[in-house]
Amino acid sequence: MIAELLTNTALPIILVGAMVGIASSAVGTFLVLRGNSMLSDAISHSIVFGIVIVWLLTQQQSGPIQLVGAAFTGLLTVLLTEALANTKRVKQDAAIGLVFPALFSIGVLLLNVYAHDVHIDTHTVLLGEIGFVWLDTIDLWGLPVPQALLSMSVMTLLNYGFIGLFYKELKLATFDPALAKTFGFMPTILFYGLLMLTSSTAVAAFDAVGAVLFIAFAIVPASAAYLLTDRLWMMFIIGALISIASSISGYYLAVHLNVSIGGMMAVMTGVFLILAFLFGPRYGLATQLLKRRRDRQAPVEPPPSV
Repeated sequence: MIAELLTNTALPIILVGAMVGIASSAVGTFLVLRGNSMLSDAISHSIVFGIVIVWLLTQQQSGPIQLVGAAFTGLLTVLLTEALANTKRVKQDAAIGLVFPALFSIGVLLLNVYAHDVHIDTHTVLLGEIGFVWLDTIDLWGLPVPQALLSMSVMTLLNYGFIGLFYKELKLATFDPALAKTFGFMPTILFYGLLMLTSSTAVAAFDAVGAVLFIAFAIVPASAAYLLTDRLWMMFIIGALISIASSISGYYLAVHLNVSIGGMMAVMTGVFLILAFLFGPRYGLATQLLKRRRDRQAPVEPPPSV
């Protein structure tokens, strides 16, 4: 029965999309809370440089070495960004906008010059093709499991394992880095560890869904969850649920409208963000308008007589 489900075209696509969303929103939650959302965009583009360099050195197009190369490329992006920002000549957002296009363009040039006959290309990295994940399978206990599903499941376990192991430290370092440093939690090292996981998640996802959908899943579900709750642990749950719902609804809408599956999944994350912005229980725009209307309509008690 499980083998029949895995050979079904729809289920592997939805599962891969959901796992990418769950893994990405886990690390994306801390980026959103720290105000570093653009780093996910920078890392997801600059890993092209790391992927090409690893391929030139090892001739390997996938595997653990590629994950390590991508992770260090993500760290390189952050280090270069901070080095530019520390000069006080440019702001943080401008430094990000200078670094990742440079690394991405170098990666694209290296692809065209040295790897033009390899199936690594910019279209694959940016857009991927989640509709074909069910074709690339490996045998696991006699079951044909999509390779993308297996790799994203491993990244999900790694991300949540890291968060679970350092939950208290990450929480304090996110909301009060100075206090975390006072307690000896080393917030900078924790942040770099989180960025390495972000880079690894991006390179694990790029072959299946591409950088664009990774960025959407890393930032949008976490942002929507931020509008719906003030509790960190609940943000993880809401982000995962939005990712699953976006994968399911995005797939069937894409099939119905005959459009890109990955693109429609990204659109659905935006739809859930708009719903959270409008109808959030505390900060929703419609909720605030209704609250103000009720306050205006509430009867005003007359002042007590003397």
